[in-house]
Amino acid sequence: MPGLDGFGVIKKLIEKKVSLPHIVFATAFDQYAVRAFEVNAVDYLLKPFDKTRLARAIERVRKLVETRASPAGRIEALLHSVHARQPQHAKLLVKALNRLFLIDSRELVYATIEDGLITIVTSNLEGISNYRTIEELQASLDPSTFWRAHRSYLVNINRIKEVVPWFKSSYMLKMDDRKQTEVPVSRAQTKRLRELLKL
Repeated sequence: MPGLDGFGVIKKLIEKKVSLPHIVFATAFDQYAVRAFEVNAVDYLLKPFDKTRLARAIERVRKLVETRASPAGRIEALLHSVHARQPQHAKLLVKALNRLFLIDSRELVYATIEDGLITIVTSNLEGISNYRTIEELQASLDPSTFWRAHRSYLVNINRIKEVVPWFKSSYMLKMDDRKQTEVPVSRAQTKRLRELLKL
């Protein structure tokens, strides 16, 4: 925004004694979360965010409008939002070689689903996950690191080795596993890939 940032706008509204609306911050910088908390923001969206996360913020505002939540309720909601954005380094259970392994989620190169089974692939291990759906697995992982490139694939963006142009302006991702697996990028996710990698 030229001239003023979001906090500048809020300051001007306060100076003019205007009743503040419900405020949702959308920024690429997490260091402003505390300041947002100080001005009773309803939510704090850290870019890049997806439609699901935006819908949750809108729903939170809708509930506040309907129930006229107290400032304490808004503070609690904001704290929950900040906590939800902290990197999640979950341990994943992987069944391989008739054994059960616990791996740090950061080791995950990609996951894929076929015939209702989710396969987890790391640099040195491939096995079956105990999660039932890709959505369930994705919800347990850090959204800033794990991206749904295709309906059947969830990838660790830090483990993409190469982006290969494909037909019809699409791409394949060559992953950093032993097989250098090629993961398709769905047409719906091509724009997101360009945003992620500044293509």
